[in-house]
Amino acid sequence: MSLLGFLKKRQPEGGQRADADLGFLVFENTSEVIQAENLLKKNGWEIRVMGPPPEVRKGCDLVIEFPLIEELRITRVLEDAGIPPLQVVPVTGPLLQPVNLFRTRDFGRYLMVQAANMKLTVDKESLVIVNVSGGGCPDVPYLAEEMVGKHLDEAPSPREIGHTLCGYALQLAYEEVKQTCSR
Repeated sequence: MSLLGFLKKRQPEGGQRADADLGFLVFENTSEVIQAENLLKKNGWEIRVMGPPPEVRKGCDLVIEFPLIEELRITRVLEDAGIPPLQVVPVTGPLLQPVNLFRTRDFGRYLMVQAANMKLTVDKESLVIVNVSGGGCPDVPYLAEEMVGKHLDEAPSPREIGHTLCGYALQLAYEEVKQTCSR
């Protein structure tokens, strides 16, 4: 077992952590959340992107939930990468799921997956993305331009090129489309 694995907080029986074992990182914007999520997962931390309770919302509508025992190490990694959180808060109540509307619709030849108000539609036969729509964020037209007309395996991941909550929701739809089409 690696040192990193040894230092990670173990979950109690049944796979549920007590809220006292968790904290969340608050950032200024969604782009920072996406960067931090990618960096922390790449370094092996078990984290989740969630919605913050309204009383601590500072900028963006997403936070990163993490094992509180890892606070010092995680904040150092983020600071070294130039994406320090605005605030670190112990979890004292339930966090909200960042996307609460997730729907898949089959239109015969086409499959549409909706995450929040972002939609990704793919041709089930060719696996080519035929449409990206929804949202109101400024990067949605760019995401559509970069993804539409490309095969699922050749299209860029919205997480890599998007910087908003719409891009984050589109990533969830993209992952669901890929998973559904691989079945």
